[in-house]
Amino acid sequence: MVGSHILLVEDDDSLRVTQALYLEREGFQVTAVGSGGEALRRIATDQFQAVVTDLRLDETDGLQVLAAVKERSPETEVILITGFGSVDTAVEAMKSGAYDYLTKPVDPDDLVLTLRKAVERRQLRRQVAYLEKEVAQHTGLGHIVAGSPEMRQIMKLVKQVAQNDSTVLIEGESGTGKELIARYIHHTGRRAGGPFVAINCGALPENLLESELFGHVKGSFTGAIKDKKGLFEVADGGTLLLDEIGETSSGFQVKLLRVLEDGTFRRVGGTTEHRVNVRIIAASNKDLANLVQKGHLRRDLYYRLKVIPIYLPPLRKRVTDIKPLAEHFVAHYANHMGRRQSTLAAEAVERLEAHPWPGNVRELENAIERALIFCQGQEIQAADLPLETCTFPGEEFGSSVKSDDLSLEAMEKEHIRRVLEHCQWNRSRAAKELSIGYNTLWRKMKKYGIEPPD
Repeated sequence: MVGSHILLVEDDDSLRVTQALYLEREGFQVTAVGSGGEALRRIATDQFQAVVTDLRLDETDGLQVLAAVKERSPETEVILITGFGSVDTAVEAMKSGAYDYLTKPVDPDDLVLTLRKAVERRQLRRQVAYLEKEVAQHTGLGHIVAGSPEMRQIMKLVKQVAQNDSTVLIEGESGTGKELIARYIHHTGRRAGGPFVAINCGALPENLLESELFGHVKGSFTGAIKDKKGLFEVADGGTLLLDEIGETSSGFQVKLLRVLEDGTFRRVGGTTEHRVNVRIIAASNKDLANLVQKGHLRRDLYYRLKVIPIYLPPLRKRVTDIKPLAEHFVAHYANHMGRRQSTLAAEAVERLEAHPWPGNVRELENAIERALIFCQGQEIQAADLPLETCTFPGEEFGSSVKSDDLSLEAMEKEHIRRVLEHCQWNRSRAAKELSIGYNTLWRKMKKYGIEPPD
């Protein structure tokens, strides 16, 4: 805080000199100017921790100085000096980002105190930003790119969700980043100080899954040589991610439902009731509503899990995210490999955006890592991206192909429609992706009655 660089904007010469001398005596480094125009020139070239400006200046007033500061350096705090009759204007300025205002005549000690608080706030905000960046790097949260309208809306919802303890259900195809979103909710929410525990429910048989989650007592089954805590107890005070929840058996679902309802459970083979305070986030790459209809998932469990539903769209449905995601992975892996910063050629970006990405963000990440390994120069070319040519996976969410309509024509029609949608109805790109001629695509669209959206 000592030596903080302050810009003082005051058109009264004697007052400017007096205030500058007093602030310097208190340990600040002061640049004092006598007009709003000069202040704008200084703001454009120098870096300040705080700005003190009179509200009423010459042709460039304090509000314009505030706007210029917030545009160039949003973290720099601005303190307005105003006459009594302009207090309303100063209050409006605070809504535009000003830190505080003082009324004339200004008590020098009040000015120093306000400045120190402003600089301290700026430092705290920078520290928080640094810590958030460190957390993001260590948890993988830095991989979240939300450039498309769909992802911006999702992240807006996720940030709201993080501030409460409601159960969340995240659905989306494999590789869309469900666990990453779950970690974001945990690490930016009220439970960030507690543990984050994840388990893939589809990777274990029912008896082992029950033991892993609820724990067991000594002698409850062969190999149970001592009491063991389950993941519910391990996650107490934190968050438990139940991945692929749709793969669980009906017997297990009954036991899970009880924990969700009252927070209590018994270890396998035990009689003691255990109570935990755990936030549950469930995830699935299958349409759970469809599983309910088929009788594979209990309806009461489904609604207990789906307090706050989040659906992550596949990468092919948010093409505008592909380039920034790819650039993020290029920077990440180039740094990891100790390489100089690499870039993506325009042709490489075009190829990435034309690919259907059945493996979603995970597949894109792997493709970029491979490209960096084999790339000879600093710029990744299209030839460095040996992308697999494959059809779209059977969509779990909202596919228009019915299970009883598996004819070749029906599948071809649906595939063509999906590729066109992925290519934003650009027929030239779609024909290239389908490896057919433009006229052939036009004929097939006419045959199947495929029309672009209005």
